Amino acid sequence: MSVPETMLAAVLGEAGVITTRELPVPRIAADEVLVRVHRASLCGTDVKIRSRKFFPDGGPAPYTFVPGHEYAGVVAAVGDSVDEFVVGDRVVTEAHRGCMRCTNCLRGAYTDCLNYGNRGKGHSTQGMTVNGGFAQYVANPVSTLTKLPDNVDFDAAVVLTTVGTVMHAFDVLDSLIAGASVAVIGPGPIGLLGVQVARELGAHPVMLIGTRPGRLDIGAGFGADTVLNTGEADVVAAVRAATGGHGADIVLECSGAPAAVDTALAMTKRSGTIVLVGFFDQPVTVNLNHAVMNGISLRSVRGEGAGSLARAVSLAGQGRLRTHELVTHHFPLEAIAEAFETYTARTDNAIKVMLDVTD
Repeated sequence: MSVPETMLAAVLGEAGVITTRELPVPRIAADEVLVRVHRASLCGTDVKIRSRKFFPDGGPAPYTFVPGHEYAGVVAAVGDSVDEFVVGDRVVTEAHRGCMRCTNCLRGAYTDCLNYGNRGKGHSTQGMTVNGGFAQYVANPVSTLTKLPDNVDFDAAVVLTTVGTVMHAFDVLDSLIAGASVAVIGPGPIGLLGVQVARELGAHPVMLIGTRPGRLDIGAGFGADTVLNTGEADVVAAVRAATGGHGADIVLECSGAPAAVDTALAMTKRSGTIVLVGFFDQPVTVNLNHAVMNGISLRSVRGEGAGSLARAVSLAGQGRLRTHELVTHHFPLEAIAEAFETYTARTDNAIKVMLDVTD
């Protein structure tokens, strides 16, 4: 595959600004793969990156950094030590590559790498600590890539990075999901995919809680046994009624709404578990005494991990996930500013907003 010297890329400007410019195509190290990006998508983390609130130190210099951590494409070149992929392979990437030398990485918790952000020790997170996929080409550590089955297109592949987050949320439970009751708070992409994964893992009943009727309808179509609108029902009472009065075994909090944590606590059964999946924009005050008095465990995850993306790809390859209903908009890379505005304003019920980076 012929690789040009320069490429179109989206770069982070001042707070709230993202635009495109020509940059050199990245050179790859021996253990890296050059990916020609076909599709990328926006998520809430990208909005925080655009605002620069994501960076505690203010972030990189304006117009030097390429965001984007949800993307898929084709292998354009491989490093000297790479034999896992060949040019032309269709791949999807996960963002995190741990240092693989700290105690957390050695036990598989590379999304919690103790050397986070330290490139000198081998850590990288695409689109967050190193340049990402809002560009025609991106350099990826070989360990972050998964080959795509022929029946998984690029739109679906990009959504699978979010499925990887959901899979990782169930990883931290350290128990079988089959037969467990699961409540999912927040019918955004993570929550809607959480419904599907819970169903595929054998959970019952699966309950979805939110405020947007259109998204709740999608959740019902994805297999939620019960959908509950917080504006129309006492959702805590409804979850308890659906579980024999005990509450849900597992609650996934995917909304990132501060009040939702207390709601999650109230609907979790004694000795149940809450997994915090959504990111919060502000500090949260909750009634932790309720958790202590009822033996409720709180866990959290940050993105994909423990090889969860590869397992999400496997599920999709088996035809066991529906993703296309979530893809609502497409924009060319040159229109990335408009794509962000559509996503943040939820224009036309925007859910997953895609960037068509290359043909």
